[in-house]
Amino acid sequence: MQASGATLSSSVETAPGVAAALLAWYDIHARRLPWRRLPGQARQDPYRVWLSEVMLQQTTVAAVGPYYAKFLERWPRVEDLAAADDAEVMAAWAGLGYYARARNLLACAREVSRLGAFPDTEQGLRALPGLGDYTAAAVAAIAFDRPAVVVDANVERVVARLFAIETPLPGARGAIRAATATITPGRRAGDFAQAMMDLGASVCTVRAPRCLLCPLRAHCRALAQGEPERLPVKAAKKAKPLRKGRAFWIERDGAVLLVRREGRGMLGGMRALPDNGWSARGDGSGEPFAADWTSLGLVRHGFTHFDLELQLMLCASPEMASLAGENCSGEWWPVSQIETAGLPTVFAKAARLALAERGERGQ
Repeated sequence: MQASGATLSSSVETAPGVAAALLAWYDIHARRLPWRRLPGQARQDPYRVWLSEVMLQQTTVAAVGPYYAKFLERWPRVEDLAAADDAEVMAAWAGLGYYARARNLLACAREVSRLGAFPDTEQGLRALPGLGDYTAAAVAAIAFDRPAVVVDANVERVVARLFAIETPLPGARGAIRAATATITPGRRAGDFAQAMMDLGASVCTVRAPRCLLCPLRAHCRALAQGEPERLPVKAAKKAKPLRKGRAFWIERDGAVLLVRREGRGMLGGMRALPDNGWSARGDGSGEPFAADWTSLGLVRHGFTHFDLELQLMLCASPEMASLAGENCSGEWWPVSQIETAGLPTVFAKAARLALAERGERGQ
């Protein structure tokens, strides 16, 4: 059962106490992250806040760190990113996943460059390309200290436990957002948002929450009920469908044929190995041209909504490989430098498989 109106109403009375306790904890325990200013320091550059928040969507802090540093080194200002070549940005993003984010990143940077600066309100930020409710709220709060309600997965968990919200996710998100609004302070909104994130990441964890160390334990209804780890309730996951396809390793003179995927859709705009498409029901058959094809094995990769089995096929005929290069709109990339091609993860896995097979064959 969802937390009742009376529960939320009574919690409003404790909102100042919740915010004060959390901010006092954050002043001491704030995580040191490359995109973050510590409590008491000047507000962060909105470009850096926005860049980090886009990268952190459905991605861990540990994975984002190197990418964030690489992007800032190459494109230190939003104007630099706006002027960047699409292919270079997509290659720099390779391996971070959810590639629509990279396309949205470019579109947003170009719009901000056209405007001359990031809007400083949640409404203005939401109007930018690719900025949803969460990212707009996060940038508004962290970069401009607007009292926006910022709810990511860590905050969902903290608030579901704090208010003992029983409705399963994702149905509980409306109640969680409403509850978060009751405790979001008018001042230090950016610190409060980051404090909630830190609390969920380091104390109010998915398993074995460290309730004795929690600055909000006196306010936590799930702790009072004796089972905080049970919340938030999550709906049972549905099994993901399996798709199958083939990718093709076509090599000549120490170089492999790469193609550029269409600008929109799955892995749009990325360099990749040629493939036959990923049929929702297909058997993975089909080759780009008639040749002696040898299977190098299967590459497995999980996407958000489906799993993929990609059979990697080797063109065993150098003559046919040359013909393929003449007939395909691609580029020959040095095999020895394949890691610099910026392949998305599934094709990087395929390349590693091909390189391993080449090593075993003494090529």
